[in-house]
Amino acid sequence: MKIGYPCINRSLACTAGSTFRMASYSEERLLETVRENLNCLEKMLAFNVNHNLLFLRLGSGIVPFASHSICKTDWAFRFRRELRSLGSFIKRYELRISMHPDQFVVLNSPDDGVVERSIAELDYHCRLLDTMGLDSTAKIQIHAGGVYSDRYSAVQRFVDRYQLLDSNLKKRLVIENDERLYSVKDCIEISRKIRIPVIADSLHHECLNNGESWKEALEAAGKTWKKKDGIPMVDYSSQEKNRKKGNHATSLNSRHFRKFLRETKDLDFDLMLEIKDKEKSALKALRILNTIKY
Repeated sequence: MKIGYPCINRSLACTAGSTFRMASYSEERLLETVRENLNCLEKMLAFNVNHNLLFLRLGSGIVPFASHSICKTDWAFRFRRELRSLGSFIKRYELRISMHPDQFVVLNSPDDGVVERSIAELDYHCRLLDTMGLDSTAKIQIHAGGVYSDRYSAVQRFVDRYQLLDSNLKKRLVIENDERLYSVKDCIEISRKIRIPVIADSLHHECLNNGESWKEALEAAGKTWKKKDGIPMVDYSSQEKNRKKGNHATSLNSRHFRKFLRETKDLDFDLMLEIKDKEKSALKALRILNTIKY
């Protein structure tokens, strides 16, 4: 199992997702910001290798406004050497990489404008990973979307639009269960139609399920992954006390995490910790993983 955290390392004095206001957009500002973001990403990757945290979710903001019409710069060409170098580092140390676009990416929206912007954003994520030279085990995860008062039609829109996506993007795309509308079982039903891998999110599964245990849900989702997709990915968190249902924990709940590990011990997956203190909890989780007795 590779353990990781998403997007931000709070131990470092930089972020790989710096941005700026659109009103101050210029090519010079864009290039400067991307350069700073890539430098920070290099530091994050080095930190992770040094601490044996071998799973990282890259933030969407590495290239600000990349999917917006304001961006005319061929950023992939301009930073091809830097991106390829980062990709070589990732492959050399066998790091696992994923990305998770923002919630505004909704393929099954009835609004054509939303769909157009969603596909543009997904294309940006795919191009970033492609330029880094990463294979199809580097995934881009999204939610199935809305229901819009007609679940059957909403699912069919997702299926139809998925079929129209670029083949490189389809190789990377995976869907994740959510806490309100689409359970792991629902995502697997979509997977049966288009053979898209399913990421099981443990906290969302606690909020919305069909009576399956963690192990049953993760096992079922894992069967949707093929060899070309790599080891299945799983998102993990616990519920933050006294907060809205589905709110991620601030720090790792050791008891909850040990229970999760024991219940899923026979399964093989890479684990993304969606916990707010990021690498701090990931390091704690790694220590527990290395000492737990089943």
